[in-house]
Amino acid sequence: MLPKPDLETRLAEDHHQALKLWLRLLTCTNLITAEIRTRLRERFETTLPRFDLLAQLERHPEGLRMGELSRRMMVTTGNVTGITDQLEAEGLVRREIDPQDRRSFIVRLTPKGQQLFAEMARVHEGWVIELFGGLSAAEKESLYTLLGKLKAHLNQKEAP
Repeated sequence: MLPKPDLETRLAEDHHQALKLWLRLLTCTNLITAEIRTRLRERFETTLPRFDLLAQLERHPEGLRMGELSRRMMVTTGNVTGITDQLEAEGLVRREIDPQDRRSFIVRLTPKGQQLFAEMARVHEGWVIELFGGLSAAEKESLYTLLGKLKAHLNQKEAP
């Protein structure tokens, strides 16, 4: 049986090792993300962006401004507004006028949102553990360390 086509199928034997590694990382990220998206939809009837917004708010019980949510999620404010509208209609988040800037809103989880997100996060963590189950604990630690080294290198490159 032939493997499913993915980003790595573009490679030739003579491609640089760095290119091969980059496409392998992208392929693994895409496979994991697709599986998480499917499972969130099937189990919780939700999307990854909705999950991500709830996760940001769970980390910040004091709430976040819409612009800050947008920056943290790396999406447009319009996207955050649409997701927030849906979650507010479902009673999972609430918007409050920012006392420091009456033109801005602060978004917070409701108790219902806190309860649902706690369940989603618990299940999500189990999925991630399962998806990395093909690696031993030592292999996961090694991969984590190596990716940390790459991240530090890339962050250093960004500095002027």
